[in-house]
Amino acid sequence: MICVLGDAHLDVIVSLAGPVEPETDTPATAWAGAGGQAANVAAWIVALGGRARLIAARAADSAGGMVAGELTSRGVELAGPVLPGRTGVVVSLSDGGRSRSMLTDRGVGTELAAAHLADEWFDGCTRLHLPGYSLIREPVAGAALAAARHLPRLSVDLSSTAALRDYGAERFRALLIRLRPEVVFGTEAEAELVGEIPGSEMVVKLGPRGVRVGGATHAAPSARAVDATGAGDAFAAGYLLGGVRLGLDAAARAVAGMGAMP
Repeated sequence: MICVLGDAHLDVIVSLAGPVEPETDTPATAWAGAGGQAANVAAWIVALGGRARLIAARAADSAGGMVAGELTSRGVELAGPVLPGRTGVVVSLSDGGRSRSMLTDRGVGTELAAAHLADEWFDGCTRLHLPGYSLIREPVAGAALAAARHLPRLSVDLSSTAALRDYGAERFRALLIRLRPEVVFGTEAEAELVGEIPGSEMVVKLGPRGVRVGGATHAAPSARAVDATGAGDAFAAGYLLGGVRLGLDAAARAVAGMGAMP
C-alpha cells in the first residue's frame, strides 16, 4: 500500500485544432474527469497492480462527489476531510501529446491541515509519495510534513517549475535535504532548479526521450502521443511499483489517450 497526499480535483483537458479565435468559436477536443497529481499517481498505482490510499481534502459540492466516485471506482482508497468550499479545477491546454500548459485553481485542495490527519489513514502503508504541490503552500504543507513523520519512507515529485520559483528553489532544496526522500522525480527544468539532493535518487523525466537515473538514460518505448497530461504521474507510479521499465511503459500508455487517468 502506497499513501499519496495531495490534490484530487477536476481536470479539463483541451486540445485545440488551431489558434484561439477571439470573440468566436475555436474547434477543440475536450476531456473532463478526476485529476490532480496525487490522485493521478494513486489511480495509476492501482491500475498497475498495486494498492493506493489517497489522503486529500475534498469539497462537498457536486464536482467533489464526481471526483470521489471516479477514484473509488478505480480502486483508490480515499481518506481525508470533506470541507466547505469548491472542488479545484485545472484546465490543461494540450499540444497534441508534445506538451501541455495548465490553468490551475486548486480549490479546497490546499486546505488539508495536520490537525485533520488520523493515525489510521497510514495503517498498512509502506511508503508516502508527495507531489511538490503538497509542500509549497499552507496548510497542506503542514499536513505533508506531519505525514512524512508517520511514513519516513518517502518519495517526492518536484511538480512545477513555476511553483518551485514562487516558493524559492533553494528553499525547496533545503526542505528536501531535511526530509531526505529516497526518490525525487522531476523534469529536466525542475531538476536543474533544485539540483541533486544528497542521499536521494534523482529520477529525471525526459519526455519522449525517456528518463535519466544515476547518469544512465533509459529510452522510452515508442508511442503515438495524443496527450501528455499525467504521463509523469503514470511514470512515478510505475517506478515506485516496479522500477524504470514499468514506469516507462505506464507513461507510454498514458500519452496514448486523452486525460491523466489510466
